[in-house]
Amino acid sequence: MNDPQSPPESPLDRFINAAGFNPRDWTAHMNANGHSGFIGMQYRDHGDIWIELGFDWREDLVGDPDTGVLASGPIISLLDNATSMSVWTRVGRFSPQVTLDLRIDYTRAATPGKSIVARAECYQVRRSMAFVRGIAHDGDITDPVAHAAGIFMLVDGQEWVK
Repeated sequence: MNDPQSPPESPLDRFINAAGFNPRDWTAHMNANGHSGFIGMQYRDHGDIWIELGFDWREDLVGDPDTGVLASGPIISLLDNATSMSVWTRVGRFSPQVTLDLRIDYTRAATPGKSIVARAECYQVRRSMAFVRGIAHDGDITDPVAHAAGIFMLVDGQEWVK
């Protein structure tokens, strides 16, 4: 039974621990639902302002059957999730947010048969704006498949009106 003086618990509270937002548990939750689960998104690691996610190469994610090159959609989804989660990791909590801008530039095709890793960081938060960047690679972080840069707006509470 909840204390009547305490605010009601949110279902999102389970994704927060003593260290703040818990990206491992959030990834497991997302994998039980929708597109993240379909592509097989995996939590890999995180720090105070960054997160690493990945997925394994699968034939049903291939965009060109003649070459075995992955479709761009799963890579875009992985970068979108990683950049979003880097914001929550930095601020220490889940917070509803709006994608104001997310640019993804491909530098080359992913190597057929190789897993994809996305590493993203939230390098700055100013008022309600969170600035992110990241890369996706297939094993060599110095030779990325794609770069991402974006801005998210946090919309919880009254923060968005500042």
